[in-house]
Amino acid sequence: MNVQKSPDAFRTISEVAMDLDVPQHVLRFWETKFTQIKPLKRGGGRRYYRPEDVDLLRGIRTLLYHDGYTIKGVQKVFREQGVRHVSEIGREEYAAELAEAEAAGEGAEPLVEEPVPAAPAPASTQHVAPAPFPPVPLTEDQQIELELLLEELEGLKAKLENARAATWF
Repeated sequence: MNVQKSPDAFRTISEVAMDLDVPQHVLRFWETKFTQIKPLKRGGGRRYYRPEDVDLLRGIRTLLYHDGYTIKGVQKVFREQGVRHVSEIGREEYAAELAEAEAAGEGAEPLVEEPVPAAPAPASTQHVAPAPFPPVPLTEDQQIELELLLEELEGLKAKLENARAATWF
């Protein structure tokens, strides 16, 4: 069984590329041609796409690949009809894809949260009081956000250490 993310979860560029059946380099190219595409970028330029970004990309793909628009044609659609219109095209395309898959008997797999691995036992021999209640696993969105914050904090720590080293006598 495939584990699926929540519909509200952030997606990596590889996940979006796979979902849209478009190579990653095409998504990066589209970002240069359509300023409306604004994925969250974190450490090392890694991209995280919000659900609305995926709708927009799916709308662009539909206009380019299914409706025969050129890049300039899609840019004109953005100017004349706006981002919401292109996103709506993407949502409609997604609904049509789901309906087609369901009709073909390929119904979507049930949403299953990935299990969160248990934290390792503390190395010290100190007594650790048990938690007053069982820990609640983090959602995938929460895990991603924590990882992004950790990367950001590590980057800030490195900058601070470099600044301290530069001013050390």
